[in-house]
Amino acid sequence: MNEAEFEKKLNIQTAGFQYGFPKLIDYHRYEPTPYEAMEQLFEQYSLPEHAHCIDIGCGKGRVPIYLHAKFHVPTKGIEMDQKFFIEAEHNREMYLQKARKKHIPIEFLNMLGEKYEIQRKDNVFFFFNPFSIAIFRKVLMNILLSFEQSPRKIHLILYYPAPDYMQMLQNDTAFELITEVHLVGKKNENERIVVFEMSY
Repeated sequence: MNEAEFEKKLNIQTAGFQYGFPKLIDYHRYEPTPYEAMEQLFEQYSLPEHAHCIDIGCGKGRVPIYLHAKFHVPTKGIEMDQKFFIEAEHNREMYLQKARKKHIPIEFLNMLGEKYEIQRKDNVFFFFNPFSIAIFRKVLMNILLSFEQSPRKIHLILYYPAPDYMQMLQNDTAFELITEVHLVGKKNENERIVVFEMSY
């Protein structure tokens, strides 16, 4: 399926880019993760048992809704931009109508990613290069603190991973690279998805 077909199937509208740039220099502009990229990822990678997925910098909510539709797992999106948060909430309602259900475990929060308090069940974190390495470090410290308090298997999924993200994960943490998907038809070597795991 192409992008439009996925959107129709899920009954959502998440296409388009953010024009201009965020007011804060540490936060990057919105760009939706391609459905094709996610499909290729899950041909080679499986979510951990009892997955609770968090998309930090979720934009209009594409990844949380896609993950729920595909795997029926609880998902949560963290978005700092109020306009995108409102659109994500609308997409959740439209998806809910299509699913003909009164409730689904998809939640969106309008806040900075580094301010989100990691929950004990949160074990899969998705990033599409949403912010600078300084902010990523803060988020990672929150994840590591949560791991210390509640040891569990944790996965980090990075689409189009920034070199400084990769360097920090590989050199400064106990996370190990377990999956690397080079996307078919893409010439840019950064057009890939990597998955890191930390286990107790």
